[in-house]
Amino acid sequence: MSTKIEQVILLIVAACCTGWAHAQSPLRAGPELGDGFVPSPTVAKVLSFGFDALAADYHWLQAVQIVGGTDRIEASHARHLGRLVDVVTTLNPNVGHPYRFAAVWLTHDEALVREGNRLLERAIEHHPEDWRHFFYLGFNHFFYLGEYEQAADALEVAMDLDGAPAYLPRLVARLRSETGGIEVAEVFLRELLRDSGDDEARAKIQVALDEIEIEYKARHLERARRAHRTLTGRDIESVQDLVRGPHRVLERLPSAEPDAIPPSLSRGSTWEIEPETDRIVSSYLGARYELHYSTVDRRRLEQRRDSDARRKIPDAGEEQGEG
Repeated sequence: MSTKIEQVILLIVAACCTGWAHAQSPLRAGPELGDGFVPSPTVAKVLSFGFDALAADYHWLQAVQIVGGTDRIEASHARHLGRLVDVVTTLNPNVGHPYRFAAVWLTHDEALVREGNRLLERAIEHHPEDWRHFFYLGFNHFFYLGEYEQAADALEVAMDLDGAPAYLPRLVARLRSETGGIEVAEVFLRELLRDSGDDEARAKIQVALDEIEIEYKARHLERARRAHRTLTGRDIESVQDLVRGPHRVLERLPSAEPDAIPPSLSRGSTWEIEPETDRIVSSYLGARYELHYSTVDRRRLEQRRDSDARRKIPDAGEEQGEG
């Protein structure tokens, strides 16, 4: 039997297996099917019968359908998407966009970010000359994990590759010398926005940029609040106190919403003093930006830093010497 005939037979078998699998699958959307719906990369490779690229395309279509036309997905759906992209990039590691697609959406918690990083490291293994994978990896280390040295390491490789933005060396220098901050986050996000050709991803990045804009305004109001306290010897009772009365320190309050938002989408947001933290917040967000860390993720990040700091402190026996 010729090799060509064998390939045709295998293709027919693969198509029959795929049809049988579809017939046995419940008629629900991919994210609703649970952990067992996505085969392991090893099993998927065996079941592809050598048609790895075709099987990769099938799983990639499922991954794209999870996102659809939304700018936000649930954490469970993100995990499902991550498993699909893992299969896609195992079957066809030479693809490019799926790696970055996963990195954009796997951001709900530390485990998902690290899974995105694992996929990006696979991308780097197969596309070592593409600066974008190093850039996304550096962004994840900085923005979601607070690991500034690792972020700088990734970006330092990226800045020497063809097509990398000219500002990267300056950004790496800042990451090396500073502990990070909102200004660096904005630079990262604007570069991601410029690079992304995916409308859904761009919408998500723009949301983060809007949050940064509001954070800048909140910090401006906090500075005015401190000036008011210095001038009067007492704190403000409401944010409106900054623009009224004989001791006003501002002519007007900045908008509590992104400046570019059209009037038809305005929520009528206001500036408030959050009772729990005693900080000025916009009702548009309901909380301060805090580098886009959720409360849980920020607490986990702080705990990890505290744990790392304790491990670096030598115990008494080590300081005094033993024996």
